Amino acid sequence: MADSFVGGLKKFLVESNAMSLALGVVIGGAVGKLVATLVSGLIMPIVTLAIPSGDWRAWSIPIGSQKIAVGEVMGATIDFLIISVVVYIIASRIMKTEVKK
Repeated sequence: MADSFVGGLKKFLVESNAMSLALGVVIGGAVGKLVATLVSGLIMPIVTLAIPSGDWRAWSIPIGSQKIAVGEVMGATIDFLIISVVVYIIASRIMKTEVKK
């Protein structure tokens, strides 16, 4: 039974591109972390200097005793857009390389 499980697992990994998917997840996570660090350490300080009120990620709208964190949502949206563009560029370059082969 163990042999059939191991054989089935090997077949699944080879034929279903599971290894490619796993590699893509790992690379995507690494690229995401790199871009998030680049955004928070380089791009956002420049943006903060351009805005006279300072740290825009701290912007919030008070509603009663609660606050809506508008700046955090804007920051997460900008991070997402930049990471998406970088991952798209990398993926399109990889796909062009695979097509040429």
